[in-house]
Amino acid sequence: MSATSTLAMTHLVPLAKDLDENKVTPGVLGFIVFAVIGAAVWLLMKSMNKHMKRVNFEEAPEPGKAPVAASAEGTKSEERTA
Repeated sequence: MSATSTLAMTHLVPLAKDLDENKVTPGVLGFIVFAVIGAAVWLLMKSMNKHMKRVNFEEAPEPGKAPVAASAEGTKSEERTA
């Protein structure tokens, strides 16, 4: 261990002895809150997956560039009308 970590540990050990074990534990209420948060995250992820499966995304072409397939079709339609 380095000198810095040893110095930090010597300052933290007396603080750990001052803590009362009965006052630090989260208890049943802490478990219930943690379980509710876990269940909420699980339900949100399940809902997100369901919504993401419904997404049908097609990327729009950039405004400055015409797609190659569309420009080829455009020239064919111009030839037909002429």
